[in-house]
Amino acid sequence: MNGPALQDRPAASASWRIALPHTVAAVPVARALVRTALAELEHSADSDTAELLTAELVANAVEHTAGNGPIELVLELLPSGCQVEVHDPDPAPPGNLTRPAEGEPDPWQEHGRGLLLIRALSSSCGHRPTESGKAVWFRLPTVPAQRRPL
Repeated sequence: MNGPALQDRPAASASWRIALPHTVAAVPVARALVRTALAELEHSADSDTAELLTAELVANAVEHTAGNGPIELVLELLPSGCQVEVHDPDPAPPGNLTRPAEGEPDPWQEHGRGLLLIRALSSSCGHRPTESGKAVWFRLPTVPAQRRPL
């Protein structure tokens, strides 16, 4: 029998805002927070991609901003997907987040591919000024139920 397909009910909206230390120790903490939030609410955004891109944003904030003040992780879960923001005290925009860099990244270097990953794997990304610096963000859409792993 043909008929309308049953759809998953949209996930409830939820958000978190948490201060993280301005050290590399913030990276695994941020990954764990995103993983836990997506799992607890059974949100259908791609958790692996969300963790990876969050780690890139946090690592960039730690590495490329001066000072010892905390950085801030903001996670919003919406029925349409999730948005992750990392706030840092530096008002300067992040390198080549919204436009490709000149040339290809050096395959032998350990650094230089984070913003490329964010551009390639997110549905959208960007940055905006804040009162205390800037926020760098990415969005991921929900993953259809038939494409989610069991």
